[in-house]
This record gives sequence, C-alpha cells and structure tokens, in this order.
Amino acid sequence: MVRFVSVNDMARWVADDGAATIIAGLVEALEHDFRRWSDFDKRPRFGMQSDDGVIELMPTSDRTTFGFKYVSGHPINAHRSLQTVTAFGALSDAATGYPVLLAEMTLLTALRTAAVSTMFARALVPPAATTMAMIGCGAQSEFQALAFHTMLGIDTVRIFDVDEAAMAKLERNASLIGLDVIRCAHALDAITGAQIITTCTADQRNATVITDDMFEQARVAGGVTGVHINAIGGDCPGKTELDEALVRRCSIFVEYAEQTFLEGEIQALPRDWPVTEFSDVLTGNAMGRRSADEITLFDSVGFAVEDMCALRFLDESVRRTGHFAEIDLVAEPDDPKDLFSLIGAHRRAGVY
Repeated sequence: MVRFVSVNDMARWVADDGAATIIAGLVEALEHDFRRWSDFDKRPRFGMQSDDGVIELMPTSDRTTFGFKYVSGHPINAHRSLQTVTAFGALSDAATGYPVLLAEMTLLTALRTAAVSTMFARALVPPAATTMAMIGCGAQSEFQALAFHTMLGIDTVRIFDVDEAAMAKLERNASLIGLDVIRCAHALDAITGAQIITTCTADQRNATVITDDMFEQARVAGGVTGVHINAIGGDCPGKTELDEALVRRCSIFVEYAEQTFLEGEIQALPRDWPVTEFSDVLTGNAMGRRSADEITLFDSVGFAVEDMCALRFLDESVRRTGHFAEIDLVAEPDDPKDLFSLIGAHRRAGVY
C-alpha cells in the first residue's frame, strides 16, 4: 500500500500544524539538503510547451530516495476559472523501486516556494528590512507574505496587480496575517521605499514588470540603498519579469545555474555570466550579501531537490499526524512471477 495525501489531507495538515510552522520546518529541511548538494542527481527538468502553457516533470534522487513532481503552468486558466498551476508528486524507495508516497503538490509547492524564498532571503536581505513590495497578487502571494512576515520580521507589504480583485484578496488575507498592507496604483509606487521586492506574475512571456530606470527612480525616491529582489515568476523558457539591464547590475543567486540559464531571469545573459549557487553560500564557499547597499537577486525557477525535500518533510509529518490514506497502487501477487494471477482472481467464468 502507498501513502496518498489528497488535497483535503494537505489542507487539514496545514490547518492543524499551521502554515508558518510548516514553512519554518521546510526552511530547516531545505538548508540541510542544500548543504549536501553533491548527494543529489541534478539535471534541468523535462518540459513540454504549448500555446497555452507548459507541463514539466522534475525528477531527482539521492541514491536512497527517488522523487519527482509533475507541474503545469497555464496562465490562460485564470480566464477559465481554473488554477494556473497544478502539481502532484511521488517518492519511491530507490532500493526496491516501490513508490511510498503520492501527494498533491499545488498547495505543497506554494509552501515550498515560500520556504525557498525565505531561505535565500535570510542571507541576502538588507539589514533591518521592514517593507516588501509584492508585484503580482495571485495564488503564491499570501504564502510569500506570511513567510517574510513570520521569519524575517517584514511588517509592511506594498502590493500591485493589474487585477483589482486579486489585490483585494491579498489585502484581506495579508491583513489577517498581521501585515500593514498598502495598495498601489502601479508597480513604481509599489517598489518605492521597499527593501525587498517580490515579483510573482503569471504571464507566459518575456515581460518587463520592473525596468532598470523604474527601479532606480523608486530607490532614490524611497531613500533606499540596499535592495533584495525575490524574482519567482520567471520559471520557463521565454518567461521573464525583469529588465535585462537591471538583472545585469545585481549580485545573482540561483538554485542550479544550468537550469536557471534556461528558464530564469538570466536566460538572456551569456552562460559565463557570474552567478552564485546558494549551496555554496550555505557551505561557506561563497558569501551572501556583501554590503548594505548591494542589490541582490534571487533568480528563482524551482528545482527538483526542493520538491523532493518537501515531499520527504510531508511524508514524515503526515505519518505522525495521520493526514493520509492508503491506496492499492503496486501490483503484488502472492507469487511475484505470477502477475497473471491477479486477473484470474476477478475474471468471469470461461473468459480471459
């Protein structure tokens, strides 16, 4: 039997344990896995793009456990009253090949993404940062706001989205979290005075949500020197959020450079452009923020190691809490060589 975590099980787990507690636990688990980066099989994810979106498979293994996530991103779904991102994932025992966990991952990915952003930010945000701009108020936004509030002390979030309803939704939910929410008329207004800028838009194109000139104008007007940009929306080829000129003057930190050059904000830059993989920061082989006035960029695309880490964290947690079912997913006849016997047990008389 295989443990199965449904959407309802996932929601009950988060409600019982608390999203903030889970994000904090995920940060600890992620830091542990990033410190043992060399243990993992790493390769860019496999993807299939269409006119409407992208479907990707993200596998990895540490030789003990194999994990994968199936994820789709279809921005057009917002006009169909459907989720723009859907995901599920699985863990298997590498020794036997048997799956041990199958789980929904749309909600889990939102928690994982917030945890990864927070893990990077703890090493990269300017000292005493209190204000974050949120450009894009979709499904990820509350998780980002909660994580930065509870783990980094952010008390004000300046928000902007072209969708007024999305802004109203984030304003309502972030206020419940305990944040001071300021709705802004445009992106320039939102980033003015912010020491942290999170971009999380869904448009599947090379967009420029923040131009270099806009960024500099906001920084001067807001009296801000050091800024950390948490760019989490650009996650497939042909999809970006930042002006290339702005990207070029940032200190750039990534999960896995080979994948980020394919899918991130740096996809237009030369492959020899200097970037820092975050595992090197955690192991002491590279520095995070080097000065108070530095502009740092986390070019986030999501990586399979993070998803396997989240699945392992989930599996350990739900085995303790019981928020799972068991499903009959693996064929196991009494005689391993007699798979045909499973048919015989249910066949109609005289029919094969």
